[in-house]
Amino acid sequence: MSKIAFLFPGQGAQYVGMGKDFYEAFPVCREVFEEASKASGLDIPALCFEENDKLNQTEYTQICMLAVEAAILKAVETQGIQSDVNAGLSLGEYGAVIASGVMSLEDAFRVVRQRGIYMQEAVPAGGAMTAVLGLDAKIIEKACEEVEGIVSVANYNCPGQIVISGKTEAVAEAGEKLKEAGAKRVLPLKVSGPFHSKMLVGAGEKLGKVLDTVEIHTPEIPYIANVTADYVTDAADVKPLLMKQVSSSVRWEQTIRKMLADGVDTFIEIGPGKTLTGFMRKIDKNAKAFNIEKLEDIDKVKGAFIAGNQLQLILGAGTVNDVYEVFAEYTNTQNMSLGDLKEESAKRQNPLQAVIKALSDVFIGIMPALLAAALLMGITS
Repeated sequence: MSKIAFLFPGQGAQYVGMGKDFYEAFPVCREVFEEASKASGLDIPALCFEENDKLNQTEYTQICMLAVEAAILKAVETQGIQSDVNAGLSLGEYGAVIASGVMSLEDAFRVVRQRGIYMQEAVPAGGAMTAVLGLDAKIIEKACEEVEGIVSVANYNCPGQIVISGKTEAVAEAGEKLKEAGAKRVLPLKVSGPFHSKMLVGAGEKLGKVLDTVEIHTPEIPYIANVTADYVTDAADVKPLLMKQVSSSVRWEQTIRKMLADGVDTFIEIGPGKTLTGFMRKIDKNAKAFNIEKLEDIDKVKGAFIAGNQLQLILGAGTVNDVYEVFAEYTNTQNMSLGDLKEESAKRQNPLQAVIKALSDVFIGIMPALLAAALLMGITS
């Protein structure tokens, strides 16, 4: 059986209108937005759906992003799609915490509302973040260690994409060293502060006091922490990890590789944008990656699962991934018709011919949907 991970994006993917279609279509999603508004004292639907100048300010961004992620999660769960493991990038870790049953919606919203405020307040003058492209992590780490002043890796996003953070002068000096070391690009980021650096330790300490006021449960579904890139299994570990997270490296690539090593083969990004899906493609292009940010995305994911499960039943053996790998050999163009598929199979005298015949005879009515869904999974890439 396929093993599924839910992934939740972080700050930066927000946009006006995010989550509105879910809000309008699902009563359970409206309830999530109402819960977020009540817990934060803000009009979350207005901040998310109406043009305003607050959505891109950290103290508002974080609570709005989490509200949208939690609302989409509830919609996904109503459709019978469940995860085996969860993870989120930076702010997105709170989406994973909710999905794993570690905090109630109300508590998670209260914590994240304060997290956004503390992080914005803690932003010191003279902080910066820079993306480094095309260079090995060890080289980047070494360059940061050689610089006087605060600079370190903030995000291990994916192969060839790492972000450094710290004091402006130290980040700039590290950037020059990395150019000399062969980085393809060194790009200063337009951010409001040096997030995930030691300069945010104070924000983490304040956050700890808020975490003291909420009830933390043992995860019902495993989730992986940013700080360790490992599973959190004990409720006692949740608070210190979330405190430390705001000033520590986000080990995202390591998190995904941990999941892959443990047999996760399907990754579903829940929330605005496709950032994590993009990272996924660079970490393992063969993994099945989806994103759900629009209402229609749920149907695409469900269709793909139906396609995979039907093919698996016909073959009678192997995992869904095994089926996709075989099927991909014969669907190397989006324009291949059922007839073309049968003809190509016959030419190669491959056992898949029997599968195609079975599909033709038994599932002819749903074959176009199966093909479309399989193609949506990226098996032809």
